[in-house]
Amino acid sequence: MTEDIKTQETNNLVAIAEQFALQGKVSGVQAFGSGNINDTFLVTQDFLKEQRFILQRINQQVFRQPQLIMQNMRTFTEHVRKRLQSNPLNRRWEVPRVLLTKDTQDYYQDADGSFWRAISFIEGTQSFDTMRDAEQAEEIGYALGMFHNLISDLPPEKLADTLEGFHITPLYLQYYEEVLPKTNIQQSIEVNYCLQFVEDRKVCAHVLENAKAQGTVPLRLMHGDPKINNVMFDTATGLAVSMIDLDTVKPGLVHYDIGDCLRSGCNPVGEETKQWESVYFDTDICRGILQGYLSVAKEFLTEDDYTYIYDAIRLIAFELGLRFFADYLAGDVYFKVKYPQHNLARALVQFKLTENIESQETKIRKIIQEMK
Repeated sequence: MTEDIKTQETNNLVAIAEQFALQGKVSGVQAFGSGNINDTFLVTQDFLKEQRFILQRINQQVFRQPQLIMQNMRTFTEHVRKRLQSNPLNRRWEVPRVLLTKDTQDYYQDADGSFWRAISFIEGTQSFDTMRDAEQAEEIGYALGMFHNLISDLPPEKLADTLEGFHITPLYLQYYEEVLPKTNIQQSIEVNYCLQFVEDRKVCAHVLENAKAQGTVPLRLMHGDPKINNVMFDTATGLAVSMIDLDTVKPGLVHYDIGDCLRSGCNPVGEETKQWESVYFDTDICRGILQGYLSVAKEFLTEDDYTYIYDAIRLIAFELGLRFFADYLAGDVYFKVKYPQHNLARALVQFKLTENIESQETKIRKIIQEMK
């Protein structure tokens, strides 16, 4: 990239950032974070009360109706802020604020049609990509529990469903069954293992959706992506202080969040390992996450909710494996891959994790029971 183009790009970013900088003058804009959906920048301004904020270009290929995302974000962040004002916590907890433009809009559209938004920067915090210990696991659980708790009294119909079909396991199974007859994948031990694995567990795919249909577990609001690096930790105290990446907050089942948090947090060897036979579900980390989660979620969970926690842990690992395997069969059309059998390797990791969860069902159910 030539120096002139770089300068032009920087000037454009500064001009966009200035649409949101109501109190000060923008002094710098730099790329920020490692997210792979939206383009994220950290803006510095000469305003003492708020020197930095986050500027993002929303990926309109993924989020087709970005106005609805902003509407959702304003609705639930304002709801949480009011709750915290009327019932302050005895520890630090922050929710990102949506910043408005000079003409009081919650987004700015540039000449190219790109969709930009700005949110407050949570100072004095950091995030992690891997779980350090059971103590940190408890904080991860607390963060998700507090997030759910603070929006538990916000009616789900107040928020739009910005990603229809997301975390609806039977729909992923249906897609898999549509893709399967059209593929000419070469048979191998790994492929045959995956084919048999899905065949043996088709009936399990409906467990949470059936419970929702029967009214056993209620529709609530969910985060949608409660992985470890979406929890911000105070750099001084080491305690969780916020959950970020709020684009996927929508009506759903909290069980999908619980399952996803445990699926991603309790696999010490990680999702990208090529040694899929070594994958296991760490029940000590599971205990820590659940302890933290239930310490604040007890207020709104029902007896039936507890009944389905194990099913959620097992289902979400299976669901992600199913999605990876279906994408491998379809020719890698959804998930980005780094090598030809990348999605197959990812599917094997999740299926092995599911298998290990199943082998520890009694132990996991006992942990859940003890936490009630």
